Amino acid sequence: MPAAELRPPGELAALIRKEKAKGVTITVANGCFSLFHVGHVRYLRAAARLADRLVVAINSDRSISRIKGPGKMILDQEARTTILRSFEFVDYVTVFDQDTVDDLLWKIQPDFHCKGGGYSTPRQVPEYQTVKSYGGKTVIVGGEKAHSTTALIGKIRKTGG
Repeated sequence: MPAAELRPPGELAALIRKEKAKGVTITVANGCFSLFHVGHVRYLRAAARLADRLVVAINSDRSISRIKGPGKMILDQEARTTILRSFEFVDYVTVFDQDTVDDLLWKIQPDFHCKGGGYSTPRQVPEYQTVKSYGGKTVIVGGEKAHSTTALIGKIRKTGG
């Protein structure tokens, strides 16, 4: 199975428009993914099941620093994209520099925008109105949030790591 393609947002949007014109369905899942754990895998695998193609959009290193503050990023952008590209259920990976993925969602207009169990309802997702405005659907996938990067880092620190 070939690795998922890494594409810049503009190039990806043009490619997705062509695929959608052929009837291909698209899901976008996004996040920081600053330290991968099983919750991320469950989230992305569930998102992939909803459509023909899964696009995973990750926050850039600069975006993470703005959102979470300095020193909160564990894996850099290159490491995060490399890991994501290795998942057989991921078709495309892109990096966005904004604090939300609204701009990319508007350009791609996926059938589904997925978020993980950290949200109780689709309306809580920051990009909900953007997705609704073009007729897409926001979906919470992957089950309850039983894993988090913050908890994992805390466990590592507690064990002396």
